[in-house]
Amino acid sequence: MNKKNFLRTLSVAAIAALTMSACNNAGKMDEKPAAAPTAAPSSLKIAFIEVDSIMTQYNFCKDYSKILEKRGNNIQSALASQEKNLEAAIKNFQNKAQNNGFKSQSEYEGQQAAIQRQQEQYVATRDRLAAELQSETDKFNAALHDSIDHFIAKYNKDKKYSMILTKQGDNILYGDKSLDITNEVVAGLNKAYKSKPTESTKK
Repeated sequence: MNKKNFLRTLSVAAIAALTMSACNNAGKMDEKPAAAPTAAPSSLKIAFIEVDSIMTQYNFCKDYSKILEKRGNNIQSALASQEKNLEAAIKNFQNKAQNNGFKSQSEYEGQQAAIQRQQEQYVATRDRLAAELQSETDKFNAALHDSIDHFIAKYNKDKKYSMILTKQGDNILYGDKSLDITNEVVAGLNKAYKSKPTESTKK
C-alpha cells in the first residue's frame, strides 16, 4: 500500500475544504450583530498552506498513516489466506468431478454446497473488514479536519487573514513565498499534537 497516495486519498479533500471556513469562523468569534451589511474590505490579507507538507510533516498524519497502513496490510493478508484456501477447495472439487471421484450425487452436491458457503464466508469477511477500515478512515478524516480547523481558527485570531488557501499541485498557479504559512502551521499543529496523548500514540 503506497503510504503517500493512501494519505492523499484520505485527507487532501478534508484539508482543502476546511481552511477557508476555519478562517471565517475565527473572524466570527469577535463579531457583533450588525444592523446592515458592511462593505467588502479594500484589501485582502491572504496566505496559503502546502497540502503535501501537512500530510508528510504533521505528526498526527504520520502516526495515523502507520496505523491505517498496518490495518490495511493485515486485511490483505487475512483475505489472501482465505482466498488461497477457497481456490484450493474449488480446484480440488473440479478435479474430483472430472475424475469421477464422487461416490454419489449427494456427495457431489454436499461438497458443492460447502464451497458455496466458503465463498459466502469470504465475501462476508471481505465486506466486514472493508467496512471496518472505512470506519477507521472516516474517524481519521474527522479528527484531522477537527485538529486543523481548531488550530487555524486560533492561529488566525492574531494573524487576521481574510483568506487562507490550500495549495496542491497546480490549483494555485503562483504564490509569493511570503504568503506561505505552511511551516508555521505545521509547527503549531505538531506542538499542539505533542501536548496531549492520542489513541494513535498508544497503539
